[in-house]
Amino acid sequence: MKSFRKELLFNIPKRMGFVNITDEVQTAIDESGIKEGLCLINPMHITASVFINDNETGLLNDYAKWLEKLAPHEPVSQYQHNGFEDNADAHIKRQIMGRESVVAVTNGKLDFGTWEQIFYGEFDGRRPKRVLIKIIGE
Repeated sequence: MKSFRKELLFNIPKRMGFVNITDEVQTAIDESGIKEGLCLINPMHITASVFINDNETGLLNDYAKWLEKLAPHEPVSQYQHNGFEDNADAHIKRQIMGRESVVAVTNGKLDFGTWEQIFYGEFDGRRPKRVLIKIIGE
């Protein structure tokens, strides 16, 4: 069995944003030479998420509105976590959206259902953050 590791770097200019990273993940699979296996995509930060869903702008906007209702950023005083930081809401948003995604690799391609795409979700942006892509297989 082979393994391949690659990092992506993001610097989202706002507190919250979503980036379709499907093409970058497929590029990593191509670079790996792995034809059959699994691909883990994991944000290496506690205030970000990787998730799979439809690549539709309305849905991504709905996520942003919904998450802000569930865990509003302000007032930051509502959170006990906010001592020297103001990102308690970002930790909660990440917990809601999940940590990582795992996708099967078949014949060297992401083995998706109809409309599925991979997204990086940022909830405390404005600084560089990394996403790990780890592919194992043959």
